[in-house]
Amino acid sequence: MTLLRSVCVFCGSNPGSDPVYLAAAKDVGTRLAMDGLVLVYGGARVGLMGAVADAALAAGGRVSGVIPKALVDKELAHDGLSELHTVSSMHERKALMADLADAFIALPGGAGTLEELFEVWTWGQLGFHDKPVGLLNVKGFYDGLLGFLDHQSQEGFVKPALRDMLVVEERAGPLLDRFRHYAAPRVGKWVERGDL
Repeated sequence: MTLLRSVCVFCGSNPGSDPVYLAAAKDVGTRLAMDGLVLVYGGARVGLMGAVADAALAAGGRVSGVIPKALVDKELAHDGLSELHTVSSMHERKALMADLADAFIALPGGAGTLEELFEVWTWGQLGFHDKPVGLLNVKGFYDGLLGFLDHQSQEGFVKPALRDMLVVEERAGPLLDRFRHYAAPRVGKWVERGDL
């Protein structure tokens, strides 16, 4: 069982081309607030990032943003958060978000979202944390990526148990329910000949 108090959300600084992405971000923010969970995110006021934060705040939730000073200087910081941590680099941003969160959700997004997702998932595979990491697969957004991850596992680069530790759902409610019952796998990361 995982004790959830806060959830870090990685997502796009753009809204995407389909309104369903924006609706999903708003739903996640509202759901976190209604469940009494702190939203931890990248601190921006734009795109899906701004939408998830605004929805959590509108529902009475607590929102903790983490943003590099360079993005504050570009006037991208959200000025209505419960707290906003300004850091010096993207590396510091990711480290602080990871420290503040009990779980991680990746909504649709671009390269930055993928980079954040893969870093925390890798940390979990290495045993640096035992927090759940999940994908909100809105409108099949991550279908292609999930197929490739299956291919990596089939080709012997990722153990099946470590591939399966990435929790995937289409809606926020079921994803958070699975997070609450998550137990990190107790297997080594490295694939040996005998493991294949």
